Amino acid sequence: MIQKLLSLMRRAINDFDMIHSGDKIAVGVSGGKDSLALLQLLCAYQKFSEHAFELCAVTVDMGFADSDFSPVERFCEELGVNYRREKTDIAEIIFDVRKEKNPCSLCAKMRRGALNSVINEMSYNKLALGHHKNDVVDTFMLSLMFEGRLSTFQPVSYMSRSDVTLIRPLVYVSEREIAGLAKTLPVCKNPCPADKRSQREEMKKLLKDVAVKYPDVSVRIANAVMHPDRYNLWGMNKKQ
Repeated sequence: MIQKLLSLMRRAINDFDMIHSGDKIAVGVSGGKDSLALLQLLCAYQKFSEHAFELCAVTVDMGFADSDFSPVERFCEELGVNYRREKTDIAEIIFDVRKEKNPCSLCAKMRRGALNSVINEMSYNKLALGHHKNDVVDTFMLSLMFEGRLSTFQPVSYMSRSDVTLIRPLVYVSEREIAGLAKTLPVCKNPCPADKRSQREEMKKLLKDVAVKYPDVSVRIANAVMHPDRYNLWGMNKKQ
């Protein structure tokens, strides 16, 4: 299983020129299956990559009372990766002060800001996030249904305000493939009260319902986004 995922991740890294020698890469680790899988795969990739690069793991602790990241810390120790947990009051701001009805967008921005601040402080130049192929499709559908745009996130994007390059090495890996690996990972419970009740979850359910009649619908949307000779939102980013 891990060899297949490594192969897919390596192809994405090469296709989009994600990693260079001398890079210092911080992996955003939430404690969920995707970010833990990314950390493990990047540690394995680091051993045979032609590029010498550094890795660390950073968790943004949103401040939920029942958060427990000790399994993540132990996992990082086993991998030999430096781990930092950044405590914040994001949960209090979003749920107690602002009482956001749709908190996910603001939460993502605040967590990204906290990550970028830590990365700048540590003098790391890249942030790796665990978004996978299904996230590409879900984001495309969110943009289409709620914004009326044909758009999704990029595999590589430079954030000029923080001078950090964001990379997503798992964009060729499906959620099902990650779930197989996740059985061996110390996945933490998500304490967020909005978990499983977001617009993104609505898109996941919509696609799941459509897939009953059209089983390959997610694959076809992913191909439309990524395939170089079709309607392709990523084509200009690929190495020629």
